[in-house]
Amino acid sequence: MSETKKRNTRNPHLPEFKAKVGLEAVRCVKTGNQIAQEFGVNPAQVGPWRREIQAQAKTLIEGKRCP
Repeated sequence: MSETKKRNTRNPHLPEFKAKVGLEAVRCVKTGNQIAQEFGVNPAQVGPWRREIQAQAKTLIEGKRCP
């Protein structure tokens, strides 16, 4: 009986790519399925990336004051 190695079929996405997809979802111009098809990802990934951007948006502005 020969052993075959399982290939890791997961494609780790770079943070920049996740941000790009998430920002597209935040814009709410297209559906999650349309965005997923456009970027070649699973539709289930789009929502969590969108929510993460929305959750972290506060920290981008926090502590900054206008001159």
